[in-house]
Amino acid sequence: MPFLLGDDVLLREYVRELAGRRIGIITNQSGVTSDKVSIVDALVAEPTVRVHALFGPEHGLRGDHSAGAYVPSYRDERTGLPVYSLYGPTLHPSPEMLAGIDLLLFDIQDVGARMYTFVSTMAYAMQSAAAHDIEFWVLDRPNPVGGEIVEGPVLEPRFSSFIGLYPIALRHGMTVGELAQLFNEHFGIGAKLRVIRMQGWRRSMIWPQTHLQWVKTSPNIPTWLTCFVYLCTGLVDDLGLNNGVGTMTPFFYAGAERFDADQFAQRLNFLALPGIAFEAAHWTPSAGYNVGKTFAGVRLNVTDPARFLPVHTAVELLAAARDLQSGVVRVRNERAVDIDWGTDAVRAQLFAGKTAVEITDSWRRSVDAFLPLRQKYVLYS
Repeated sequence: MPFLLGDDVLLREYVRELAGRRIGIITNQSGVTSDKVSIVDALVAEPTVRVHALFGPEHGLRGDHSAGAYVPSYRDERTGLPVYSLYGPTLHPSPEMLAGIDLLLFDIQDVGARMYTFVSTMAYAMQSAAAHDIEFWVLDRPNPVGGEIVEGPVLEPRFSSFIGLYPIALRHGMTVGELAQLFNEHFGIGAKLRVIRMQGWRRSMIWPQTHLQWVKTSPNIPTWLTCFVYLCTGLVDDLGLNNGVGTMTPFFYAGAERFDADQFAQRLNFLALPGIAFEAAHWTPSAGYNVGKTFAGVRLNVTDPARFLPVHTAVELLAAARDLQSGVVRVRNERAVDIDWGTDAVRAQLFAGKTAVEITDSWRRSVDAFLPLRQKYVLYS
């Protein structure tokens, strides 16, 4: 069976069902077909389809805004369509934005990490669609880090935020379509949801096996492999370790100023963690908050992404750095750390001197409870 994305399937099999509908499209530069045609361009070119408005997530419709940056609404010069920001004055589509729309399409490539905000944008848009009796279709896309491995911790509801709305595992191993079904049914959104499934995707696949060309999903996720290391070092920066954001290879580093890179690399390589090796490194960010500072630590070399356990590895990085040099692992903002992880247990255990294995074992029960719930909503074998 040839591999087809959800938007490929929509255009081949269901585009006639869009005739006469007033459509809003939630997308960005990653919302392209397998031939790299924008879903916006493809639907605007259909004579029977009426695209009413576009909606952009964090980083904007073109993906050119930095993380956390305010994204304004505007009118798209190429199509003449209004582009409403879902990362500006509001995170939810407002009644004014939705006026005249009877169908919302969601076509954005996710990275497989709970703290990446695109799935929260999807959930908020589904809530607004449900409130205004608007159909919501998700054009499904691959999980680039695969659909088999699940890593905790599972988010505790008191740490719910835009970087983690619902109690799911940090590495959930689900597609956006599967998450939409879980959010809609189990967590009670109640939208008129339809998932346009992919054809040919299997849970064992990571990105290269789809034979698709990666489109940068945000400024700091320039390659498919970055999705894996983002799930690792994206969790350590609020705990004192620099992760290389601001360099040409963001998230491929972990270290600190005036730190022993060689000892750190030796200690981590001694662990023989699956799918990953560590190389002593020094780096100086050329952009961002740490511009001009020089850090020492390790570069992450992912030797086997199918076996790599990035969340577990993040804990090993933090525990090793803590044990190697006092004061390197530190907290500036407890709430920021706990929201990233979805729990305060990791922070508390880390500073109580617990080993990495003890920390990761502590969330095993919650992951085991999440797995059968997840299984109810998977769409692919």
